Amino acid sequence: MNSRRFRFGLFEFDAATRELRRERALVRLQSQPAQVLSYLIEHAGNVVLREELRRTVWGSETFVDFERGLNFCIAQIRSALGDDSVAPRYVRTVPRRGYQFIAPIERIGETSEQTEEISATPRLPTRPGTLVGVIAILVSLALTAAYWGRFTHRANRSPVVAVLRFDNETSDPGTTHLSDELTDSVVFQLTSISHGQYDVIGNARILRLPRDQRDLSAIWSSLHARYVVLGQIQDHGAETRILAHLIRLPEQTHLWVVRMDRSAGHPLDVESEAAQKIAAEFSQKMWADSMGAAASSSGANH
Repeated sequence: MNSRRFRFGLFEFDAATRELRRERALVRLQSQPAQVLSYLIEHAGNVVLREELRRTVWGSETFVDFERGLNFCIAQIRSALGDDSVAPRYVRTVPRRGYQFIAPIERIGETSEQTEEISATPRLPTRPGTLVGVIAILVSLALTAAYWGRFTHRANRSPVVAVLRFDNETSDPGTTHLSDELTDSVVFQLTSISHGQYDVIGNARILRLPRDQRDLSAIWSSLHARYVVLGQIQDHGAETRILAHLIRLPEQTHLWVVRMDRSAGHPLDVESEAAQKIAAEFSQKMWADSMGAAASSSGANH
């Protein structure tokens, strides 16, 4: 059977577990971007059509925001790989068609690793009494390891920040395009500067619901989100006002608000500047809040 582990540049990717590693260190990648990367790698050198990715990753389910979802996945993949859409080393965009994985790929064999694992397995004594004792010890060790594994996972789990769709509260329906682009830019900027301090979710359906259908408690319970980002674009005289709120869940406490008033004459500049400012300030606030919570927990345990 062919191995489903691949090496390219400084990276290794396991298509079975969809884990991406850079020089053995795990690189965080959400589920859908990991599925897209897996398909691109397994079809390296070929142009993979957008429709092909839609069928493979999203299936037959209705997905009204597929274009935005795929664009988000590709942006996350490029961020994880440190790739550039203008001068790509890994993923090339084929305009109006799809994407192509262009880096040389080496399939990692499994034979030598399996041999090492087998040779490292200790032989158990064969006498019945001794064997029962050894089994009891192994079961005890396994249960202890499982308990501490769960405890460590919970203690080390990175907080999750969910980015909701920014609301267009202006009198111009065309501003909805700007609010959607700003939403995606904030997701991208937060992901780019996270450095493993938190995980970002920006494409779940529950985050794209209209304002009157939002339920922060449901977001907390279904996505395990510790923080949410809420935003609005408003008319402010001759200018456009952008508001972004950082809220801690489940208590729905406001931690920080960013407000920007800018001329609407250059929407792309406004979007880029706002996304960078929001991501930078919210990232600092989440880090400080997480450290404060960890310190409080540590103090309580002592």
